[in-house]
Amino acid sequence: QVQLVESGGGLVQPGGSLRLSCAASGTIFSINAMGWYRQAPGKQRELVAAITSGGSANYADSVKGRFTISRDNTKNTVYLQMNSLKPEDTAVYYCNANLRRWKVSGAQDYWGQGTQVTVSS
Repeated sequence: QVQLVESGGGLVQPGGSLRLSCAASGTIFSINAMGWYRQAPGKQRELVAAITSGGSANYADSVKGRFTISRDNTKNTVYLQMNSLKPEDTAVYYCNANLRRWKVSGAQDYWGQGTQVTVSS
């Protein structure tokens, strides 16, 4: 069994900052990548940022220069530092991990429960 536990969401004013964290635990053999997705009401889920265990990162164009993804491989944890937040960043943010479990062939995606980020004055 694999669990992803998120924290750090909340309400902030435009221009403010938040840092999200997500820790993966369970019978994990290796993690290929972890990332963050978000979904606003009435909108499709979109990739925000992702990072491999080796440190290669990808960002959505809408957050480049404002958000930074990082990871601590020793803790199986991924972080998302969100700066210069805008109202359009308001969404439920979901942690994702693509990983292999012990004695299980192939990699599989796992998801956190989601954490609300609201940017409003």
